[in-house]
Amino acid sequence: MSREREKMAEPKKKGGGFWGLFRTQSSANKARKLEKDYTRRVSEGDALNRRRRPEAPPARETDPDSDRRRPRRPDPNAVKGKGREAPGGRSYEVGPLTEWPPSGMSTREELTLGPAMQLISRGVPAFKGYKRPIPHASDHYYALFATAAGNHGDETDAANQHSSMTQLMTLRLVGSWPATYPWETLEQPSFSFCFGRRPGTITLNHWASMASVVPPSISLRDPGILPREMDLEGVLERLKELERGLEDDDEDLMYKNLYRRLLRDPDKYLSPHRTLDKQITDLIMVLSRADWVDFTNPRNQVVTKFIFDTSQPNVPTFLKFFHQLLLSAELDLRINSKHHLAEAKEKLLSQIPPTIQWSMAVARRWRDNMRIEDYGASPDQLHLRLKLKKRQVKMLKRFAQMMKWPNLEATLANLKQRDTDGTLDLVSSHAMAFFSGLVLPGPTFPFLIMNSLIDIDPDKATDDLALLTHVHPHCGFQYRSSYTYWSSASIVGKVLAPTCRSVAGWVGPARPTPDLGRSQIARIRARKPPQQQRALTPEDVRSMSERSDPLGPPAQVFPVKEYTLVSPTYDLDAQDFVRMELLSLRPCANPHPSVVDSGPRWFDARLQFAIDGASWPLRLAFDVNFIHAWPCSDGPHPLFFDYIYECVRADELVGIKNWNGVYGGHPEERDARSLSPGSAGGGAGGPAGAKSTGNLGATQGSGKGAPAPGDEEKVLVVEAFGVADNEVLARAWCAHWGLSAVVADVGKTCMACAIREAYAATLTVVILVDDGQDEGRDD
Repeated sequence: MSREREKMAEPKKKGGGFWGLFRTQSSANKARKLEKDYTRRVSEGDALNRRRRPEAPPARETDPDSDRRRPRRPDPNAVKGKGREAPGGRSYEVGPLTEWPPSGMSTREELTLGPAMQLISRGVPAFKGYKRPIPHASDHYYALFATAAGNHGDETDAANQHSSMTQLMTLRLVGSWPATYPWETLEQPSFSFCFGRRPGTITLNHWASMASVVPPSISLRDPGILPREMDLEGVLERLKELERGLEDDDEDLMYKNLYRRLLRDPDKYLSPHRTLDKQITDLIMVLSRADWVDFTNPRNQVVTKFIFDTSQPNVPTFLKFFHQLLLSAELDLRINSKHHLAEAKEKLLSQIPPTIQWSMAVARRWRDNMRIEDYGASPDQLHLRLKLKKRQVKMLKRFAQMMKWPNLEATLANLKQRDTDGTLDLVSSHAMAFFSGLVLPGPTFPFLIMNSLIDIDPDKATDDLALLTHVHPHCGFQYRSSYTYWSSASIVGKVLAPTCRSVAGWVGPARPTPDLGRSQIARIRARKPPQQQRALTPEDVRSMSERSDPLGPPAQVFPVKEYTLVSPTYDLDAQDFVRMELLSLRPCANPHPSVVDSGPRWFDARLQFAIDGASWPLRLAFDVNFIHAWPCSDGPHPLFFDYIYECVRADELVGIKNWNGVYGGHPEERDARSLSPGSAGGGAGGPAGAKSTGNLGATQGSGKGAPAPGDEEKVLVVEAFGVADNEVLARAWCAHWGLSAVVADVGKTCMACAIREAYAATLTVVILVDDGQDEGRDD
């Protein structure tokens, strides 16, 4: 046994944790140096040079006897070998690599940390996961997050919120500037870090956040403290005063306004509550009553429905909403007082119960976007000024144009007329919320903007689209038999997105379908992916940076032979063989039979493709996700030998089934989903007439989908270059088998970095595209 392997076999010394990997070093100074160097590697972000596409590299060289293996998912904290003694170091100044090893370097060389960082890790994204506790919840509940460093200029994997019209879908707990980290927003998962740059994709952080375990909503214990009774005129008067801000410079006036008009001071004579902390406590106690509106309930998150109706029967609801709004505004202004430090504000807000946090969010949206022009004793005397109306009108007009709305001319004419008349907020409660900006963060906004467009459209056919709601986000609709539109949460939207636009949480305009009426809503049934494609675990998140390290496990030297330069093949002859033929929807049963629902019908979705003269149907059976790859710089980058992968063209996917044993060796389930031309799920064997898939056809295409021992994490790299239908086919194949994937534009993320991100996300599929080939495509 070699000296290195003898050292690997040494028992782990006392002391756990990630840095316990370095306890086998003979010197504590060496361990500290390695820890410092590794931390610097993870956080490093280099300046960009323009990326050049590499030539095709030689085949991967794998050394099965190497003593450095990337940690496997089941045991990410396994003890590593100490490595070999480092030779004398050299400094390398390199640009984008075109070959490996670089010119003048032998495969027998061993690099020290500095040169290895320069040659291998420069410009590589570094991924880091976080597990954070949830306030007032047991250890069984937690929130997961992921961040990345190192990028392509100033780009990230997240869509620009202005361009994607998603500004109102997020709200930072403290401050009005954009959130820097995903845990800084009220809504979780954070919509500041949700939508990926490519249509139909999400970010790595959103993928990690979806695996969080959140406690169920519980009612607060009623403290029995009642606010003072107030009439509508008194409530609106105080709201009008608060538009100028809180009187926190005048302690006496602030005390009088709170305790003579809104609350009762229980210690009025002995110890009056003149300090901010006592007033904040009293307001929290009053807002903890169970009879207030719970805005954490999705059915209450279109808040304008409580005030849109100004008729006499709705007066109690109208008054109750504004009373709660006033108390929440008083609390929010006190917490955000200039006398409090930002750290204290953030800490306090994170500890407040969610029901009160969301009530304060309504108050903040009101204060930012609404002004009271006139008021009286009855609801119909209230006149509001919508501060965001001009911006929202422009947004809706742009949204309709980008979606190629079938009745565009008449709709825009009606929009202009109502804007001139000042009646936009009288169209519907959804329109009132959209044009006023009184929108809670989270998934309601896409349905507010789409319903506003539908309500502004004068066509009577839009009456059939009135039941579009955020309570059922996995949906879409067909309008005038011209186009279909799909929410970005639905699997149909995720798959069709490469051929459409993705804006404001909607994907469209997409091809029509003969299975829907002229104007009809469709709710899409999609199952959770198979158990083998489970969500990230806390251990997966904690070990994310280690499992995706470009240098492999920490060591003292890095042999050149353990890395290789990888790149796609760019087979130009195979880029135009795929065409999407048909979107098919088949009626199905309600997937939630325990819930009585008389709304729109449910459907199973299927896409049919023409591939080299044969038709191949794929069922969009599973609600999978597509993660936009984080951009890298100075690529392409070498890939450590232990990141194993297999390449395949998009048109060869139909010959692959049960990738990496996704069905756990259950042949009846696998065979039921096998593909064959002209049917939704043909026989048990390989597809007759399918094109050859090379090595994959011999293993996966024949039904032998079980991976070799140790290869359970093997990544399938799909080259979906050329027409957009190639990417749609790759996404549909993922939805058919229940495999989520990383999608990478090779013009911004090299193939090696995309594979490493798949390992970071515990995914086994990467879809490569090249937007540079489609620059002239008409969207």
